[in-house]
Order: sequence, then structure tokens, then C-alpha cells
Amino acid sequence: MLRGPAQARHPVQTGVMISTRLARALREAGLVWTPVSGDAFQLVGGEFEGDVFTVSDMTIEAHHYPTGSVLGFNGTTEWALDSVALDDALWMPREEQLRELLHGTFRSLERVPQGAGASYRVTTERAGVVYVFEADDPTEAYGEALLALIRSAAG
Repeated sequence: MLRGPAQARHPVQTGVMISTRLARALREAGLVWTPVSGDAFQLVGGEFEGDVFTVSDMTIEAHHYPTGSVLGFNGTTEWALDSVALDDALWMPREEQLRELLHGTFRSLERVPQGAGASYRVTTERAGVVYVFEADDPTEAYGEALLALIRSAAG
């Protein structure tokens, strides 16, 4: 089981997040999130589904209790929410978080020109075997590589 980074040194949101589809697949595969300031997430179900929130010591704090973790909303625009269980939140990891979770398997990220645009190729290596994941943005390519790593560790 892989766990999301729990260091307090997380930078503020700087990169593109993965798609909701891929975030769900990672969670279902076993990726565990330990929220820290700067992490982005969506709420599962309800009127806020699809909205992206950011954990912040000022507005949305992670509270850890023996019975589980909750995300507490401290006013501002989230006035209608008091807190939500971590199970009701979907972590939307950033590019650097996904790369960090690949650990020593990560080999490279390449921009691959395609006509007027480009795709991005992430290469990993496990047990001497090279794997390549390509997507329209680097975050999705990293996410697909991490999903394959988690699934290979579980299976």
C-alpha cells in the first residue's frame, strides 16, 4: 500500500492536477491520502461534487482523531460545511506528488511533439523492466504510471 506524502514542506498548488477519473482509480487501487496544507481534493457526492478545494491551515484543516481523519472547514466560502470525513474527499495529487510516489521506479519525463501540440511520456523501471506511459499532460502520465505501480504491487 502506498501512502501520500505526509511532510509539512509541501509547496502551494503549482501544477495541474490529475483527472477525477484517474484520482478515483488511484484511490480504488489503494493509494492512501494523509492530508497536508496545499493538497487539493474534491468532495464525493452532494452539491459540491466537482469543486476543487485546497487544504490550508487558514480555511480547511485536516484533523486527525483516533477514530479517523476529517477535513474541517473554517468559514469563508465553505460556510455551508462544517467538516467532512476523509472517505468523502477525493485527493487530487499534483505532478510533483505523483513523481515522488513513484520513488526509485521513475526514470524520465519527455515532451513528445505532435503536430501543433505535444504529449508527455513518463518512463519507469521495475525489476529491470521498462514501462512507458503517455498522456496529453505530464500529470496524467505520472498518474497512470503510479496506478500501474500500485496495481503491480497489489497483484
